[in-house]
Amino acid sequence: MLGKLNDKFDSLLIENKAINHKLDSISEGNKAISADNKQFNNRFDDYQKATQWVVQLAFSLIAFTTITVIITSVLRK
Repeated sequence: MLGKLNDKFDSLLIENKAINHKLDSISEGNKAISADNKQFNNRFDDYQKATQWVVQLAFSLIAFTTITVIITSVLRK
């Protein structure tokens, strides 16, 4: 009876070590994904800021052109 319990205990220890190894592997993978996610978020933030800057520049150019056309047409009369 005690021999069977020892065998079962040894079997459980081996399974536990295998599960711990798999858990460590998953943890490392999770850290890598987390680092990739941070890098993606930083890149996305940069693209978003650049896009906002381009849109602001476009609207500024449109406003400047509109004001220039209005002032030119008023001064010519």
